[in-house]
Amino acid sequence: MSLYGLAVFTLVYALAVASPGPGVAAVIARALGRGLGGAPAFIAGFLVGDLVWFGLAAAGLAVLAHTAHTVFLAIRYLGAAYLLFLAWRLWTAPARALEGSQTLRRERPLQLFLGSLALALGNPKTMVFFLAVLPTVVELNRLGVGGFLAIALVIACVLPAVLGAYTVFAARARSRLSRPGTVRWVQRGTGAVMAGAAIAVATR
Repeated sequence: MSLYGLAVFTLVYALAVASPGPGVAAVIARALGRGLGGAPAFIAGFLVGDLVWFGLAAAGLAVLAHTAHTVFLAIRYLGAAYLLFLAWRLWTAPARALEGSQTLRRERPLQLFLGSLALALGNPKTMVFFLAVLPTVVELNRLGVGGFLAIALVIACVLPAVLGAYTVFAARARSRLSRPGTVRWVQRGTGAVMAGAAIAVATR
């Protein structure tokens, strides 16, 4: 794979990751509601999901999205259900000033990872990119082991960097909240965003 092709993929992929969608909405909403806690595990789920989709596309298994339609439909609904669960947790959480030890109950890293993995595997935007857009950027029939590893490395660097930036930005905005009334509106607002993302995932 040429350096030019890798550069083009890096640019297109970075724009795809940064563009608004259910994944970005989930990352921002969660950081506003819970801060940086659990962010690495949450982002790791998206990373593994993207690597899975890239592996399927690179192996020439794009047809799997059609032959195993029921499986992917189930994954999509699981991801939507997880977003709705997070939305409900944020909406019903008691409103406290976001300072010191007054934080929401922590979620387990494995729970966060599996939830975001389901979102990544069931996100229509991710499927469209790796099963349709990727072949127009990279010649998959000529992709060797070196090229495969190079693209996987790009994914492993770009996605955490972009989603991490979103997370830090949202968490900093969260740290400035000091009144319970404001916190209540933020929690319910981010819960509504989560619910909207869940509907987008389930209906696309």
